[in-house]
Amino acid sequence: MTETNEVYICVDVETAGPNPGDYSLLSIGACTIAVPEATFYIELKPINEQVTPEAARVHQLSMPRLEAEGVKPKQAMAQFDTWLKDQAGHSQQPVLVAFNAPFDWMFINYYFFHYLGYNPFGHAALDIKALYMGLTGVAWSQTSWRFIDPHYVEVKGLVHHALQDALDQSKLFKKLLDELNRRDQSTGGKPV
Repeated sequence: MTETNEVYICVDVETAGPNPGDYSLLSIGACTIAVPEATFYIELKPINEQVTPEAARVHQLSMPRLEAEGVKPKQAMAQFDTWLKDQAGHSQQPVLVAFNAPFDWMFINYYFFHYLGYNPFGHAALDIKALYMGLTGVAWSQTSWRFIDPHYVEVKGLVHHALQDALDQSKLFKKLLDELNRRDQSTGGKPV
């Protein structure tokens, strides 16, 4: 793998439902891939009272507590943006990495554009599930966490706390990158 001007940021979110605008982004967890990991975690004030029963079972966050104690979305996104700039510096582009990146990215993208007018990640995200599929040759239906080869994951399941999930997902991502690097070195940089 070649050196780039990118910095990988593993991101996980917990939400009140399946889509931004109608449902709130409730928490953001993020960490750098490089060791030691720098971390970011914030809980947001909901934009409305809508929450699906399925989402409530997953995130187990108290909507009344978030209403009282959560950070206002504009302020939360500004804090996340500042943290990202601290990690990327002036010369690197942050790359959002997530396990099921389309879901996490759509909330992050919506909130950044809605509250700050831009998304520091740009219009792309690196999906760990797709990387795993390409690396191992499994079908898409075999890319859920419960199907990931135990060689790559240390925990049996995600706990649905945004920061812990980001940290667990970053470990998987690092192992997949290490595997790609080993293959790259063994083939002299030629595709396998």
